[in-house]
Amino acid sequence: MRTSSPALLHPRYWPSWALVGIFRLLGFLPFPLLWLFGMGFGYAGYLLAGSRRRVALRNLSICFPDLEKGLRRRLAARHFGYLGVAAFTQGLVWGSSRRRLGRIVKIRHRERFDTLHRDGYNLILMVPHFVGLELGGAAFTALVNPGMYMYQKIRNPIIDLAMRRSRTRFGALCVERSDDLRRMVRQMHGGMPLFYLPDQDPGRRGIFSPFCGIPAATVPTLSRLARFARARVIPTYARYLPWGRGLELIFDPHLAPFPTDDVEADTTLMNRTIETRIRTMPEQYFWVHRRFKTRPPGEPTVYEPKARRQRAPAR
Repeated sequence: MRTSSPALLHPRYWPSWALVGIFRLLGFLPFPLLWLFGMGFGYAGYLLAGSRRRVALRNLSICFPDLEKGLRRRLAARHFGYLGVAAFTQGLVWGSSRRRLGRIVKIRHRERFDTLHRDGYNLILMVPHFVGLELGGAAFTALVNPGMYMYQKIRNPIIDLAMRRSRTRFGALCVERSDDLRRMVRQMHGGMPLFYLPDQDPGRRGIFSPFCGIPAATVPTLSRLARFARARVIPTYARYLPWGRGLELIFDPHLAPFPTDDVEADTTLMNRTIETRIRTMPEQYFWVHRRFKTRPPGEPTVYEPKARRQRAPAR
C-alpha cells in the first residue's frame, strides 16, 4: 500500500504499517484456514475480553429473554468466534482480486437489486451491522455494482488509509458524513446505490423505536433520506457460511410501504426488518455494541456501569 504523505512513514506509525502488512499477508491464506484461525482467535477473545463479553451477554438477554442462560453463553462465544473470522479475513477486503472474491462470496437473490437498478430506481442498501459487512461490501462493489458509502474518519491514519483505499479500489465512492446531502442524491440519480448502516446507538440525536421488545435510540435518517432521494430501500446482509465455505451476500425484498409520511412508523419497520434477519443468524449480529446505551428519560441503564479503578490509599 503506497502513501503520498512522508509523515505517515514516521517511526511511530511503523507498528500500524506492520499490522496492515500482517493482515495483507494473511489474506493470501486459503479461506477455510482463515476461518479456522479466526474462530480460534475469537473464542480466545471471548475468554479474555470481559467487558465486551458482558455487553454481548446483556444484549442477548434482552433480545432473547426466553433462551436458556447456558445457550446464550454459547451463542455469545460463537459470536466472538465470528468476530475473529471478520478480523482474519480483513486482508481479503484490502487486497483480494475480483476473481478471488467471486470464488469466496455467493450472491443470493441478486435479481432483487438488478431489477430495480435496471428500471432506473434510486437505491439505498440498508446494511445492518452483521460481522461480515466489510467483506460483503467489497464483494458488492467488485461483483455487482460500484456503491457509495458514508465514512467516518478513523483516528489511526494508517488504518484509515487502508480502509479508504480498500473500499474505493473497485470504483466505490467515499462520502464524508458532513458532505452535502444533494451530492449523494445526484450520485444515486446517476445509478450509484448508497450503503446505509442504520442500527447503532446515536445517543440523543435519535428517536426511540422498538428493537427486540424495548425502546432503542435509533437514527430516523433512512426514512427521510429515502423520501428526499425518492429511493427504494433494499435490506442487504452479509453472512459467513460455516466451516469456511465462504460468505453469502443476501438481498431481501425492498421495504414496502417505505417511505411513508410517518417517520416513526418507517423507523419501526426498519428495526423490525433487522430483527427478523437477526433471528436467522443471531451469532453474526454485532452484539458487542451497546445498542441500548441511551435510555428514554427516567429509565435506568441496562448495562453494568464501567468499573472505576480504585486508587491505592496514600501513605
